[in-house]
Amino acid sequence: MLEIVINARKAPISEGLEVRRILPFRQKRMVGPFIFADHAGPMESYALDAPSPDVLPHPHIGLATVSYLFNGNITHRDSLGVEQIIEPGEVNWMIAGKGISHSERFEDPKVLAAGGFEMMQTWVALPTQFEENDPSFKNYKRSALPEFTDTGVWMKLIAGNAYGLSNDVQTLSPMHYLHVELRAGTRLPLPKEHSERGIYIVKGDIEFGAHTYTVGQMLVFTKESEPTILAKTNATVMLLGGDPLGERFIWWNFVASSRERIEQAKVDWKSGRIILPPNDDQEFVPLPKDVGRPASSRPEPQPLS
Repeated sequence: MLEIVINARKAPISEGLEVRRILPFRQKRMVGPFIFADHAGPMESYALDAPSPDVLPHPHIGLATVSYLFNGNITHRDSLGVEQIIEPGEVNWMIAGKGISHSERFEDPKVLAAGGFEMMQTWVALPTQFEENDPSFKNYKRSALPEFTDTGVWMKLIAGNAYGLSNDVQTLSPMHYLHVELRAGTRLPLPKEHSERGIYIVKGDIEFGAHTYTVGQMLVFTKESEPTILAKTNATVMLLGGDPLGERFIWWNFVASSRERIEQAKVDWKSGRIILPPNDDQEFVPLPKDVGRPASSRPEPQPLS
């Protein structure tokens, strides 16, 4: 059974980059461990005099950022000293743990000039026992991510396990995350391995229950159902989900199982206890103002990727 349809909202993450924000959603904060999802691009044009789309150094706690590109490339730098160019079909998996900062820079002029950049970035909340782990980073090449092909279907397992596929991407809780290409007329049952499942439409149209859904929509299904979707056109979709972790709090770029930990992260970033990337430390995103209105009426600052 279809639980909810989430329509992505526009959200700025830098002066020159606006994304489709899917999660968190007021009526559905998480799908399995996934607490955040952005769809950036496709960036069809970019004027040379436009504001930079670079995402300046900013902090995270209590989550893993998962960056997956369809087109283009982007340079990641973090406070561990890592510098990594991520290419299409690869995965950058950064575990923030007790605190990390990173930046994402568009340093290849051809990417913006060609208008070919498109990326999904998700955040996976960490189980409570791993929230204060040391931060870490790993880039997984395309060869590390298994693919499966059948009539009308191509899929790549980004992380977790589903459809009998698994890989060596380090996850800290049961989950699945897949990139799937469907030919028009193809039917696809959703994975059964985990209790919470969502499907986000990157391109094309799909049908479920005699209704058609399109780009920028996420369908989330109840635990008991065994849904099958139909591709009305050639379609690109992302399947994600997993087992629930319990309540999480999110403020700006911080995720935690307690409000007190969020407050500590604010102090840590403002005081410099979360250091900047050593090879990108000349600018950063300051802590947003947390004005003293009641939380119920105060707009939350926009998270960065």
